[in-house]
Amino acid sequence: MHQVYVYGMISPSTVYVLDNEFSYPEANAYAEVAAIHPSVGGEAANSGIILAKCGVRTVLDGVWLAASRAPQIRALLAPYGIDLSLLTVKEGPFGTNEIVIADRTTRTPFGNYATFFKGQKQWNPPSEEHIRSASLVVLDPYFKDESEKIARLCVKYGTPYVTHDAPADGYIGQHAAANIVSHELRERPEYQGRELSQMFAEFLSRARGLVIFTFGEKELWYGRPGGTLTTFQPYAITPVDTAGAGDSFRGGVAYGLLQGWNDEAVVDFASAVAATVCLSAPHALNAPDLAGIRQFMRDHTRV
Repeated sequence: MHQVYVYGMISPSTVYVLDNEFSYPEANAYAEVAAIHPSVGGEAANSGIILAKCGVRTVLDGVWLAASRAPQIRALLAPYGIDLSLLTVKEGPFGTNEIVIADRTTRTPFGNYATFFKGQKQWNPPSEEHIRSASLVVLDPYFKDESEKIARLCVKYGTPYVTHDAPADGYIGQHAAANIVSHELRERPEYQGRELSQMFAEFLSRARGLVIFTFGEKELWYGRPGGTLTTFQPYAITPVDTAGAGDSFRGGVAYGLLQGWNDEAVVDFASAVAATVCLSAPHALNAPDLAGIRQFMRDHTRV
């Protein structure tokens, strides 16, 4: 059986990388496209790619794929040996689709995600058998009842899970082995005006596992219940494409927890994973494998 069960978003994607002399343009302005890449977007997809590149037996589950776009997903993921047998393919306008415009420091996605989540469910029920037998689960938290059901099944079977942007007061965030909190959660209306250190303390007080606050290339925070805030400076790089960096960071955290590393080692490795993804394009597809990540860590120093 597979070592890691990854559930969530898997999206056909096209990434437009801007020339280094251009930034993402203002309205009615111009920017030069240097490269166009067919890709796979989605938090689950990129976390799964990283785990597979690190030699972890990985199975993907989650959103339905439109029959017209499923071949792109299968072709791009096939080289990594990820098990796609749980994915559902449907004829018609199902699933998600995105384009991403990336410059050296930003990535701006366009897609149908808002419509996707407002409409009928277009994702699989969780596989209880895979959750029971997995060493670890990686979970996207926003698939309504299914996401919480997965978290509850993980608790039932003692299977640790890693998630991201799960609110402090929800079941998913409270029971995660690791919850990675980005600006996308911190900027929601319910958190507006909150002092960050107080918000971090609230997450720690409600959590059972590792809590990480990420800030892009800036110093990140991490800690556990009963502990204190610890900081970590990510690797200093000049990014090529930042699309998929956060998803890949989560994959790195999952790998570190699988190895039983201490928190500093987990965060260090995950930061290196994110950096190597930012130095390649598109998303995590052309990032290095485990040996390449370790070589990067030997060759690069953190500020």
